[in-house]
Amino acid sequence: MKLARRLDDIEPFYVMACAKVAREIAASPECDPAQGGEPMLYLNIGEPDFTATAPVIAAAEAALHAGRTQYTEAVGLPALRERISRWYAQRWGVDVPARRIVVTAGASAALQLVCQALFEAGDEVLMPDPSYPCNRHFVAATGARARLVPTTPETRFQLDAAAVRANWGPATRGALLATPSNPTGTSIAPAELARIVEAVRERGGVCIVDEIYQGLGFDPAFEGCALRLGDDVVSINSFSKYFSMTGWRLGWLVLPDALVEPVERLAQNLYICASAVAQHAAIACFDAESLAECEVRRAAFRARRDFVVPALERLGLHVPVVPDGAFYVWADCRAHAADSWDFVMDMMKRAHVALTPGKDFGPAHAKAHFRLSFATSLPQLEETMRRLGRELAR
Repeated sequence: MKLARRLDDIEPFYVMACAKVAREIAASPECDPAQGGEPMLYLNIGEPDFTATAPVIAAAEAALHAGRTQYTEAVGLPALRERISRWYAQRWGVDVPARRIVVTAGASAALQLVCQALFEAGDEVLMPDPSYPCNRHFVAATGARARLVPTTPETRFQLDAAAVRANWGPATRGALLATPSNPTGTSIAPAELARIVEAVRERGGVCIVDEIYQGLGFDPAFEGCALRLGDDVVSINSFSKYFSMTGWRLGWLVLPDALVEPVERLAQNLYICASAVAQHAAIACFDAESLAECEVRRAAFRARRDFVVPALERLGLHVPVVPDGAFYVWADCRAHAADSWDFVMDMMKRAHVALTPGKDFGPAHAKAHFRLSFATSLPQLEETMRRLGRELAR
């Protein structure tokens, strides 16, 4: 069967290959507690171990019992869009009219829609290296090219305005950022983000900011909202991370007014609408009880970070930049291995700990670094460090 040439630009998702190996090892006798083995510990996937809050679950049940399962508008339920708008005003102090909010089938659909609306063959989009691999593949699927710009610990593994100016070329259409970032858990300082937006604006480009970990910040100096920087900024957001609703597949876009109708047209044709039940349930995310629970969980993530980072350092796994948000640590394994792929595979086999090698996130730091997700319980993280310490001491 002849495949479309665009697939040539879509690399394998290596984290899934690692997950497959982890599952195979986990099914072996050495990981079977009944046979004296130790079970696999999964720190490779960026998924909270928490689930939707009680009010959200109750709202989903009520929607099902009431039969509120029909198609919604392609841009989402008006009540949900209004509630998101009020959240921006209350939590972030920014006025975002509901008309500019488009509810999507997860942040992935949001990225697909905005890339399809803005980019085409021959365009170039600046992105930091390292960055989440699917983001560059959404760009590639339009025929455009993601240009990965190597970053350093000095810039918190993020683009800065100087890098945007230095790498902007005739084909550059814009920049796609993420703050906080996957895989590093680092954010762009608000003042620097403002400089980036201005540099892009001066060149007639578009600045897209992936803010799906917004709310999961641990340092007030880096907390912020890109939408404060102007109505021309495109923001991607999600119910998956802060609200712990990964499998519900619900996200949203905040768009300039001129982009709402083109994106609505795409959504109507590509997937009609996001899940009606998930949308009705998500309104309850903004209840006082839900928001209070989400803040308790944010404190738990911070406590996990505060345990993991010094524990890794004691094992010789250097963390160049302490994460200020999300639930990832980007650590250097060169004291123990020349290549993070080999290190991760070795730790899966010996310590029965699943981590993510740097290969997915761009070539600049692929061999030196791996990603650890601390989106799991503190006892599991403590056991992880015990096992890593045991094996790395041999």
